Amino acid sequence: MKLDTALAAALADVPAAARAAEETGFDTLWTAETGHDPYLPCVLAAEHTKRIKLGTSIAVAFPRSPLIHAMTAWDLQALSGGRFVLGLGTQVKGHNERRFGVTWDSPGPRLREMILMIRAAWDTFQNGTRPSFEGKFYRFTLMTPFFNPGPIQHPKIPIYIAGVNEYICRLAGELCDGFHVHPLHSIKYVREFVQPNIAKGAAQAGRKTSDCVLTTSTFVIAGDTPEEQAGLRQLVRQQISFYASTPAYRPVLEAHGWGEVGPRLTEKSRVGDWSGMADLITDDMLEVFAVTGRWDDVPDLLRKRYDGLLASVSLYVPFRTAERERWQKLTSAIHS
Repeated sequence: MKLDTALAAALADVPAAARAAEETGFDTLWTAETGHDPYLPCVLAAEHTKRIKLGTSIAVAFPRSPLIHAMTAWDLQALSGGRFVLGLGTQVKGHNERRFGVTWDSPGPRLREMILMIRAAWDTFQNGTRPSFEGKFYRFTLMTPFFNPGPIQHPKIPIYIAGVNEYICRLAGELCDGFHVHPLHSIKYVREFVQPNIAKGAAQAGRKTSDCVLTTSTFVIAGDTPEEQAGLRQLVRQQISFYASTPAYRPVLEAHGWGEVGPRLTEKSRVGDWSGMADLITDDMLEVFAVTGRWDDVPDLLRKRYDGLLASVSLYVPFRTAERERWQKLTSAIHS
């Protein structure tokens, strides 16, 4: 199992943060589309590192056309010398329509078409193949030499997708190189829901289940004192409540018989009762959804939880250079 990390830094600080993450021993550096664009930090990270892989976890799919994703990933793959992973996710209806201002229509099938068109564009870039992709949502039938970026040394760019429902899991098995398991997950949910559906998608496409690797960011309540753990426990409780308030994520709750908590969380989120939301996340839920222990115990706890299940894992705690010694011990222990 490999250990990844998330990049949480202002653009001006990305070069130093990326170098430090690489020197600390992380395997992949992921960027997210939260308060900032996920692609721009990858440019700086690619320029200032040599070994560590770089990827988006995730770039929101539909606010950009497939060709925009394809060209951005192509340039990042060239700049990084073959270290880029394109991670895409649909997000949810409300954020697409009311935050990004784009339409929401058949997200699963639309994402499937997007992946196919991205790969068609890459084929055109690399091999000069005549563009001839025509789908229900996207069309790619025009490319002139002036607009074609041309071939690169490492044209095979992995595509990962993220999601929680049956269709997205099957789509990952059918078409993708990897699947971002949502941070709100449990081992039961991954084994009984994610893996079987990925296997079904892979079988339908004549692929092996192992062709699509799994990765995740996991909640960790780590601390060498009860006080240190208590502070993180409340933060994790709040973040779990935020995710679980979204109806799309209810399959994770339902896997443990907690489905009735979802609507209660949703209602509290609508009135801004954030503390009340956190109060609905019980200690039993924390035990299922988070890893809890002393910092020195975290490597063994992660192995016990994920070995043989995931290809890589990161902590739902951004890497900060001020705590580099602690992270160095963690990466060394995971890789030993």
